Amino acid sequence: MNKNTEQLHQAGVSLWLDNITRGLLNNGTLQRYINELSITGLTSNPTIFDHAIANTDFYNEAIRQKVKEGKSGEKLFFELAIEDLVRAADLFKPVYERTNGLDGWVSLEVSPLLAYDTGDTVKAAEQLYKQAARPNLFIKIPGTPQGLPAIEAAIFAGVPVNVTLLFSAEQYLAAAEAYLRGIERRIEAGLNPDVRSVASIFISRWDKATLGNVPVELQDRLGIAVAQRAYQANLQFLNSDRARRVMNFGVHLQRLLWASTGTKDPQASDILYIKSLVAPYTVNTMPEKTLLDFADHGETIAPLSTDEAAANAVITEFERAGFKYNDLASKLQKDGADSFTKSWNDLLSTIEKKGNDK
Repeated sequence: MNKNTEQLHQAGVSLWLDNITRGLLNNGTLQRYINELSITGLTSNPTIFDHAIANTDFYNEAIRQKVKEGKSGEKLFFELAIEDLVRAADLFKPVYERTNGLDGWVSLEVSPLLAYDTGDTVKAAEQLYKQAARPNLFIKIPGTPQGLPAIEAAIFAGVPVNVTLLFSAEQYLAAAEAYLRGIERRIEAGLNPDVRSVASIFISRWDKATLGNVPVELQDRLGIAVAQRAYQANLQFLNSDRARRVMNFGVHLQRLLWASTGTKDPQASDILYIKSLVAPYTVNTMPEKTLLDFADHGETIAPLSTDEAAANAVITEFERAGFKYNDLASKLQKDGADSFTKSWNDLLSTIEKKGNDK
């Protein structure tokens, strides 16, 4: 077992891989990461699958076969994705069982075209979860204003949810409230209320958005400050009377997940968002390169600071530099949804092209 990744795991952080390809499954690499690098789950998104299908040959034959069967578009893609994620979920099943369902998860995103469509998001979440038929599969639903009621409805329907595209403490709290409402409705209905969930805060995109436009002493500090503020909000949520009440009914409360933790600034540490975001009962889902970098030269781990005043002071400095926190959070969420939509359209175009290749 790698000592760098293991010490992070022992600090209470679940290490998830932010990647999946059929190659990782076929050649045993994912299993090796589980055995040697303390990986206990993984996440996927439209961009990851777009790159995997466009840049490898692993899917070509499967695509052509499905086209012969009359399948195309979203239906064909979701079959491919679920085939991969089911295999991954089965690899993580021992982790899932050992941790009583806390860890060992994989994630599949609903179509990003539904980011602003509540009703169809709920229908898609239920259908995909049923199609995968694995208890340790999260359905990713964006934490947009229109996504919040879909999160509540999906949780109430018993669908585990990875809330994606969260960029601020305020967006996180809105998602946590939606999750909690779904849990409370299950309690009121006499249903088992222990439906698992994570809330994904995107970190590095804050620093990418300000790169080169702030004094050098501020660069690469905003994302971590935002993470500190979100972590404080998370602790307050976990310790609230309302959250602790549902725990009395057997609920394992939604965990905070650090997403977008690959360093975007070539001048910054390649493990910046791994070594800086160490907090128990959290998840860090990291790109494959970042995982390997940390395994190679991970540093001594210090816990994430809980000094909210210091985090707020950093955010204030960025506001003085012209970056308004709330405005940028909203823009990043919209840009994230737009980016996934572009990847989705590119993905479907790639599948169509490969399906027509002879």
